[in-house]
Amino acid sequence: MKIQRKEQGFTIVELLIVIVVIGILAGLVITTFTGIQQKARNTERQTDIKAIQSHLEAYNAQNGFYPTLANMNDTAFRSSNLKGLDADALADPKAPTVQTLAAAPAANVYSYAVTTTAGGACTNVAGVECTVWTLTATNEGTPTTTFEKKSL
Repeated sequence: MKIQRKEQGFTIVELLIVIVVIGILAGLVITTFTGIQQKARNTERQTDIKAIQSHLEAYNAQNGFYPTLANMNDTAFRSSNLKGLDADALADPKAPTVQTLAAAPAANVYSYAVTTTAGGACTNVAGVECTVWTLTATNEGTPTTTFEKKSL
């Protein structure tokens, strides 16, 4: 009497099915993780814009006008006039080393458009004070949206 030994192991079809299932799961995890990261960066952008807004309003309450774009990008001016404003708040999460504001909205940078009440360029000399501003952050995602705050 012969004893038959049963071969043990997986067939190639079974292995392929497992590989495909693992690939699908990995794709779902990566997609979900990317979306979560984008959402976190967009939330950070909103927090940064709100922090800058509060400092601008405090500056305006003391001086009667808002700082110019050049003032906002000057670290000495910020440290003496906008105390408590962290330089990291000026940096977009995708470009953390760029701690300056742009004049117009763009990806990976915050913008600060400041003008006179009439809409002209301002210098903060008598009669040409900065009285209106708009802060903008460009969010990630499809479609691309912006988060905006305006002067009170």
